[in-house]
Amino acid sequence: MDYATIDGWGSWGNADYQRGNDIGHDQSQYGYFAWNELDAYSAFIYGFGDLNCHNKYERSWFINGNQMPVCTRDIGIFLGAFLGALLFFRRGHNRWTIRDSFLSVFPDEKIKPLYDNDRRILAMWAIAAIAVIPIGLDGGIQMLTSYESNTISRLLTGAPFGVFITWFFCSSLCSRPAKFSLDASKVILPGNARLQLLPESPTPEVSAEDSGEEE
Repeated sequence: MDYATIDGWGSWGNADYQRGNDIGHDQSQYGYFAWNELDAYSAFIYGFGDLNCHNKYERSWFINGNQMPVCTRDIGIFLGAFLGALLFFRRGHNRWTIRDSFLSVFPDEKIKPLYDNDRRILAMWAIAAIAVIPIGLDGGIQMLTSYESNTISRLLTGAPFGVFITWFFCSSLCSRPAKFSLDASKVILPGNARLQLLPESPTPEVSAEDSGEEE
């Protein structure tokens, strides 16, 4: 907590630090701020932002002279998180395993080749890389070098990360074998593929025979 109080506990962000010697916000130049002096509703929002974000003024948007409780990258992440949840709510459904539920947002005819060749987990990891690598590079290079990203790049790198987080989270919550009475043969997959419990394996795999492949 950096902005809970003006001084004392939770006031680190309101202290002055010389840039180059320590990390700080030079807060006296921009006005001191303590969210515990706000009404309960506003204090909760800014307290949540304080807990999750660095709250740096130079990386945040201002509306009507008020600094937003989170930076632009976090706004991108939260926006993406909303879109990811909406995507799964509209198109996703339970297909027993997390990877199959994750991929269920795509039309079956588009992902049939993934089942023909059993590339489901590879596809999920590829989507994860597309979502995570941009934010990792933008933030990592900024931390290690003099490079300073701008508002747009923070927003655009944060949004895909947020989409993936809730997309994967919703897939994890939705994947419930009990809904199929623990019978993997009841799960219908693209290309008429079927899940098959292999001997001594608790994880069902796609049956090559059912998906049209030759053994």
